Order: sequence, then C-alpha cells, then structure tokens
Amino acid sequence: MKKEHQTIRDMRTLMLLILVAGFAKAQTVYSSTKAHVKFFSESPLEDIEADNEKARSLISEKDSAIVVSIPNIAFKFEKPLMEEHFHENYMETEDFPKSMFKGKIVSGMNFQQDGTYEVQVEGQLTIHGVTLDRQLTATIVKAGDVLTVKGSFLVRIEEHDVKVPSMYIDNIAEEVTVFVDFTYEPYKK
Repeated sequence: MKKEHQTIRDMRTLMLLILVAGFAKAQTVYSSTKAHVKFFSESPLEDIEADNEKARSLISEKDSAIVVSIPNIAFKFEKPLMEEHFHENYMETEDFPKSMFKGKIVSGMNFQQDGTYEVQVEGQLTIHGVTLDRQLTATIVKAGDVLTVKGSFLVRIEEHDVKVPSMYIDNIAEEVTVFVDFTYEPYKK
C-alpha cells in the first residue's frame, strides 16, 4: 500500500511540473514514453548491474527544464540476493523510495530543428536523500515530435551517504556508472 501511495505522489509531482511548465503556444512539454535506467558497478569480486524501466521524465521546451523521477524499488537484478541487499541495506528503499534529477538543459539544444545534439545539463541529483549539484552531458536526437535522450554519468556512493558494511567493501565499487535512455513525445492533455 505504501508503494501505491508513493507512485500516486510521484505522478502528482509530474503533473504539477507539467502545469508549472505551462502550455504556451508553440511550446511543447515532452513526456517520457519509454525509459531505461541502468547502473553498473565493477569491483574485484563481482560486477553488479541493475535495470529500471519505471522511471518518468518531462522536458519543457519553453525553459529547457528537465525532471526525472526514478522509483528505486523498480531496479531489477540478475540475482535475487543482490536485489534484496540493494533495497534493504544500501538504498533503504522504504525510507528513500525514489531518486530524482531536476535541472535544465543549459546549452546545445535546438527544439525547432531535427538533429543530434550534445547537450549540457545542470541541476540537482537526489539519491538516498542526499541532493548534490551536478553538471551532466547527454545526447539528444530530435526527429519530428520525438526526442531520444541518452547519456551516462558516475555516482560516488559515499557522496550520497550510502553505507557499505566492511564485510562487503570488496564487493561494491566506490563509483557506480549510471546509464539513461529515454524516449519522449509531446504531452497530450
């Protein structure tokens, strides 16, 4: 039941952001129709990889704002024990049900013309309840009314207060690579 309430709150947050972004004429708000977030951790003892296809995102053409909401419980692992440890011991998903990015595309994008754009994005990344300013790069392909956004970035787990028990210190890398792949279409009322 708690997860359902969180999902409802996440959707309300996204809808509020749509309203805040406004619907000025000739300005589009893009909503994600497909989302894939993956993280990969390489360590001496074992690699850890997880996928999440439940993320949601909006991009406002008017002010180049972008918001991404990722339900942490939706990360799926190859091994059930890894998934259990991730949710219970590291991400503490009951206390920190989602990760967020709120920011703005600050350079490189032309919403009026089809093409491939290398963009700079600045904003705040919240993981495990810790919010940090981040500057990220991504590739956006605009083809008609469809945007495809791909990128990757590193996350240092200690910066987000993720604790690793000493007995697992060789199993978990200090840095995790996060990959994103989103497809957006114009939001329809």
